[in-house]
Amino acid sequence: MSTFSRRTFLGLTGVAGTTIGLSACAGTGGGSTGTASATASALAKNTGPATGTIEFWSNHPGTSKETELKLIEAFKAENPGATVNLVDAGKNYEEVAQKFNAALAGGQLPDVVVVSDVTWFNFALNKQLAAVDDIAKAIELDTDDYVDALYNDYKFENGHYAVPYARSTPLFYYNQDLWSKAGLEDRGPKDWDEMKEWAAKLKAVAPDGGAAMALADGSNYLDWVLQNLVWEFGGAYSKDWTPKFSDAKTIEALTFFQGMAKEGYFKFSKDAAADFGAGLTGCGIMSTGSLGGVTKNAKFPFKTAFLPGEGNCPTGGAGIGIPAGITDERKVNALKFASFITNAASTVTFTQATGYMPVRKSALKEEAEKSFLEANPNSRTAVEQLPKTRSQDNARVLVPGGGAKIGQALDQIVAGQDVKTVMDGLQKDIEGVIAAQITPKLPK
Repeated sequence: MSTFSRRTFLGLTGVAGTTIGLSACAGTGGGSTGTASATASALAKNTGPATGTIEFWSNHPGTSKETELKLIEAFKAENPGATVNLVDAGKNYEEVAQKFNAALAGGQLPDVVVVSDVTWFNFALNKQLAAVDDIAKAIELDTDDYVDALYNDYKFENGHYAVPYARSTPLFYYNQDLWSKAGLEDRGPKDWDEMKEWAAKLKAVAPDGGAAMALADGSNYLDWVLQNLVWEFGGAYSKDWTPKFSDAKTIEALTFFQGMAKEGYFKFSKDAAADFGAGLTGCGIMSTGSLGGVTKNAKFPFKTAFLPGEGNCPTGGAGIGIPAGITDERKVNALKFASFITNAASTVTFTQATGYMPVRKSALKEEAEKSFLEANPNSRTAVEQLPKTRSQDNARVLVPGGGAKIGQALDQIVAGQDVKTVMDGLQKDIEGVIAAQITPKLPK
């Protein structure tokens, strides 16, 4: 198979009409068509206030519903002719994608919808999301103000199919009380070898039923955060479009991981932040979006740090997309709303409430954000770690069903199944999906 990078693939032309399914938004939702971007007739300079009803589908990332309602009220104050209906579209990104996919098959489409790092691409590929570039010019939205790496995560062909919203990286959280009891330095581990050494000490001081580290299980984004460990060992889920699950370094990384699991160093659950916040573990690797909840719930002092290793932190989180199948007038109003709730002031409000990263460059110049980061070093960690992040492996975020398949395999490894056997099976599975649904779209 030809080897093309993610950047090359996303820059291809003429492939967006091909049907493809993604994990948790399986199917193609053929009920909605439309141009990739709004037409010129609706895009003549339209910088006035938004009007009409705007329906916003969200899973309220980082338990942000109250914050979203606050931002909606601020938007309505500046746009008195507009009404915004906030719809509970699911408890996570996958459920939002499922609801959107159902609407594409013949239901009522929203005006704006939360799309995650593993769901946006399917909809863009099938022309079910509108490119925002022309609409942005029409309403004089300066997209250069978005953090480049975050905005370009939504680049496909010659357009962008979402704007950054609840963007995150994993962070390393640690309980300073248990850290002190274990006799550890007041910092995060340098690498996974040091984390393994510390884990034995942390397990000894953890409460009954606890462990050294809290991690999500395979159904709740373990596949996302574990890229950090796999990358440190020189392994990968994939290199460009070539799966690397069977590679020796990937096997070595996951064997190391399984060894720590067998020692009882990890506490796996659907909500690692809840376990850590309850004081059951000495540390945890969770999203920056968990910071608000942990800060509210933890009854002990804690700090955040970079992930173990150097330059091995994946980005993640979600953006806001606009359905291609709505009218051009609705698209314009939709981007006015999306622009407002992701502007500098709004992203300051949102990130301070949730722990997500500011998505606008200008947000870091806001006095409210400067003083907040100075007073809240746990929030500053994510901003400082951002330059050290790397794009996620294609096998997780662009291959149909990739993340879910990897998560299932990791659960099998935790359960004690042979690492090489599990990874060889995953290798064949993902190779088959790529051969059937990706390779035909690559240039010969």
